[in-house]
Amino acid sequence: MRRANATPALMIQGTGSDTGKSLLVAGLARAFANRGLSVRPFKPQNMSNNAAVTQDGGEIGRAQALQARAAGVAASKHMNPVLLKPQTEVGAQVVVQGQVIGNAGALDYQSLKPKLLPQVLDSFDLLSREADLVLVEGAGSAAEINLRASDIANMGFALAANVPVLLAGDIDRGGVIAQIVGTHALLSDAERALVKGFMINKFRGDARLFESGMTEIAKRTGWQALGLIPWFAQAKFLPAEDAMGLDQLGGKDQKGKIVIAVPKLPRLSNFDDFDPLLAEPEVSLIFVEPGQPIPASADWILLGGSKATRADLAFLFEQGWDIDIKAHLRRQKPVLGLCGGYQMLGRKVCDPLGLEGEPGDSQGLGLLEIDTEMTPDKITREVTGTARVNDEIVTGYEIHMGRSHGPDGDRPMLDLPHGPDGAVSKDGLVMGCYLHGLFQANGFRRRFLNLSSTLDHSVLIESTLDKLALHLAAHLDLDLLLTIARERSGSVARP
Repeated sequence: MRRANATPALMIQGTGSDTGKSLLVAGLARAFANRGLSVRPFKPQNMSNNAAVTQDGGEIGRAQALQARAAGVAASKHMNPVLLKPQTEVGAQVVVQGQVIGNAGALDYQSLKPKLLPQVLDSFDLLSREADLVLVEGAGSAAEINLRASDIANMGFALAANVPVLLAGDIDRGGVIAQIVGTHALLSDAERALVKGFMINKFRGDARLFESGMTEIAKRTGWQALGLIPWFAQAKFLPAEDAMGLDQLGGKDQKGKIVIAVPKLPRLSNFDDFDPLLAEPEVSLIFVEPGQPIPASADWILLGGSKATRADLAFLFEQGWDIDIKAHLRRQKPVLGLCGGYQMLGRKVCDPLGLEGEPGDSQGLGLLEIDTEMTPDKITREVTGTARVNDEIVTGYEIHMGRSHGPDGDRPMLDLPHGPDGAVSKDGLVMGCYLHGLFQANGFRRRFLNLSSTLDHSVLIESTLDKLALHLAAHLDLDLLLTIARERSGSVARP
């Protein structure tokens, strides 16, 4: 049996998905970093198509990149050693310590998990050696007993690494008392012993109305009540963990003069590309739901990234969105494609090795004179370059398996250190590129969309993280949490 690393650590597990675990870790990382502690975020296993590229050349969940930013450190592939990127309803690409090792169906992955635990623990140990405190995020529910065998995401990891657990429940969805008491009932004695307390997240209203609820949960579980955390409205400015978060955004409260329509494809990926647009006061971003037409009022159509380009392309045709896009172009309005969306704009997409599904070729939208072929050597890199359309500096990342070539590539959209990227149609109305993060660049965004706003998106992210840290500090006892983390080994974190 391996010896647990002695670094103080806490693991935030949830009663289910979308209970706010990612933001809790991000806010606590900023709060403890502001106290002078060296903090590292960690998530043993993540399932998300919203990925980020790290400085050490790997890819991790976008939430862990945000948490690293909150902690004031560079993102590392060890912060999320196992990343599952769904490609179908029952299968996903498997990324281990930043690198793709292949694809696996849901059942196949269950047999693979035990082989991944040593690498998960190695990554945790590497981070622990450079930290005063490690904040670990669980995945889904702590009580998924159907997946408990060989678990590496929740209690399986917590037991293997001897990390104390704090359980987060989501009162906004209702039934939070049953969430937590039911979780307690389904855990083993050893697992219950690791849970040091619970917190209720996303509360709206008068906190006095739930005092008896907190008391009853503590009575029925024996776990300490750590805090009732009110709803944090500014969370909308931070990257969503998964596409579920997009359901709450776009079109509802926005009244910007520029309307950008995004077809909501089933395998939409890297949707943090949309965050600066959601924050722009002069932009209304509309996510077009399946079964709905792309509105004729849209000024732009934006095709986002995709984890399975050919499958999403087929879905786009099924919805009749190709007809809407061509009508949009007849109105002399522009279309932009990013990564997978860029590939869809071309003449065809070929996947001879079946890297994203069944081997074969698919007809594209035919709006750019390019062809794409999927290749096994995946590109993951951070880059800074210049946009030819307005000579502005752009900074972002590439994360793709396809290579695109064709006549319209002679009119690239960007100039990057390794060469030109993307393509623009002869009439200039259709364009695309592989670079994610285009709209993070304030100068590019303003000139590209003809905006007059002074929004600095990076400043907005930083100020939101600071507000989140203060929000959590006002409703949780940070000294108590640090004491729990230190009890893991009897060690004391350095101030």
